[in-house]
Amino acid sequence: MKRAILLAAFVAAALGTARRAEAFCGFYVAGGDQQMFNDATQVVLMHLGTRTVLSMQNNYKGPPQDFAMVIPVPVVLHEGDVKTLAKETFAHVEQMGAPRLVEYWEQDPCRNDNDRDEDKMAMPASVGRASGEMAKADAKDLGVKIEAKFAVGEYNILILSAKDSTGLNTWLTQEHYQVPAGAEPLLRPYVENGMKFFVAKVDPKKVKFVDGRVALSPLRFHYDSDDFALPIRLGLANSSGKQDLIVNILAPHQRYEVANYKNVFIPTNIDVSEQMKDKFGSFYTALFDRTLEKNPGAVVTEYAWQATTCDPCPGPALDQNDFMTLGADVLAGEKGKPVAYYNEDFVLTRLHARYGKELTDDLRFKNAGPVAGGREHMVKDEVFGADPWANAGKLKLEEGAKPDSENNFQGRYAVRHEWTGEIKCASPVRGRWGGPPGRSPYDLPPPMPALGLAFAARDQVQLAKVVKRDLPEIDVKSDLTPVHAPPAPTPPTVAPVTPVTPITPITPPVQETRTKSGCGCQTGDRSDLGGLIMGLGVLVWARRKRR
Repeated sequence: MKRAILLAAFVAAALGTARRAEAFCGFYVAGGDQQMFNDATQVVLMHLGTRTVLSMQNNYKGPPQDFAMVIPVPVVLHEGDVKTLAKETFAHVEQMGAPRLVEYWEQDPCRNDNDRDEDKMAMPASVGRASGEMAKADAKDLGVKIEAKFAVGEYNILILSAKDSTGLNTWLTQEHYQVPAGAEPLLRPYVENGMKFFVAKVDPKKVKFVDGRVALSPLRFHYDSDDFALPIRLGLANSSGKQDLIVNILAPHQRYEVANYKNVFIPTNIDVSEQMKDKFGSFYTALFDRTLEKNPGAVVTEYAWQATTCDPCPGPALDQNDFMTLGADVLAGEKGKPVAYYNEDFVLTRLHARYGKELTDDLRFKNAGPVAGGREHMVKDEVFGADPWANAGKLKLEEGAKPDSENNFQGRYAVRHEWTGEIKCASPVRGRWGGPPGRSPYDLPPPMPALGLAFAARDQVQLAKVVKRDLPEIDVKSDLTPVHAPPAPTPPTVAPVTPVTPITPITPPVQETRTKSGCGCQTGDRSDLGGLIMGLGVLVWARRKRR
């Protein structure tokens, strides 16, 4: 297939006053003059060769009558290509890729290296693990054709083709969808490229309500195309400002980045003030916004890690059940069998974009080499994996993202509590971090993931006042003292000179100088220790006329 394709980050709609929303990449069409907004959306793309599997979940607030979504797809989909999923997998993926806050306590500076053997391994290891009534009789005259129709779960599915965008726009209008002004030019490139349109309409009799919300099942469908892209420009039709888009990509042994926009990594391994434990979401949005301010139009990599491992782990790692649920059963591996049968290890890549009407093109993805960063790894002369316990005070925490043999990059931030107890040894070693007092240094509390970032308060945190090291990559100079920063040198104090009374006229006066000097414990040099659809989805509310 030559069509530019793909999607990622579907959207939900609701009546009410709009607020900033996450990942809206389609436009809304509504019956009447209701105001609609996206609440929250998750999308996972699984990719191998020419096969792409799109799984999406949306949280929809409002009545379900005639709710529908429209997504451009490169081929005609059939009933066997579409299925509904359970929601738990999406929460699992979001938790695994989210920026995380860890908490460390400095260990006894006089602790003997051999002491750690008693509780070595005490820290847990990385946790592994549609309907005919939607069509009008004159659809053919408008160049709109129903290629397929079927029902899956609570959805009635139509697959449409269109000869021109005007005809499709007219068809939607005749079906009593109020299409946003200016939508037709955005539809045009997809129609001209021969894209089909996946229309999923909700059957109100089959939906469930949870806490007043319609609990819609996530949808999954797959298709083949030579291109791996995400059409997002259509979402600009409803955009009144900035929109956040988080794309999760799972692929065997492969990280991805965008091919047609600048790629940057989120600054990571940053120590922050203890107050950020209660404002972690706001801290991270400040960091993310500053990164984009210094890199306009860029797409930010927040996570790239082997999906079956994590360190630190905010929850269980993804496993083969997750992979099968998200599409490994339809990715062709060796001899055409599903890749999951060969226990392939997938890489989870999390890309985060924030854009407005300045957007000029869809997101197009390309292969990228493995990177590492954001770990509690101490480095010296660019050598990774040095022993932080034996060499504390001589090494520094790794910073940024660097090429590596496998993907181990994450947005990770730390609150560190310095040792406040007595120091009774002659040669204390500072900068060894672990669990809280009275517990094994390997017994750490679980990290705090930053979830629901689309709704985190913005402009609530001034980075310079909460980060404990300078961030030159985004031009932020810290106002705080780094952990164990070397004290400023104190000049020696010299006592006043007292002349001695001469014994004889020929004896020169003798001067005695007394100098006071200080003593203390050496701390050692160290740097501060620090993370539609888009489918273009057209979410649509439809109000039908009673016949």
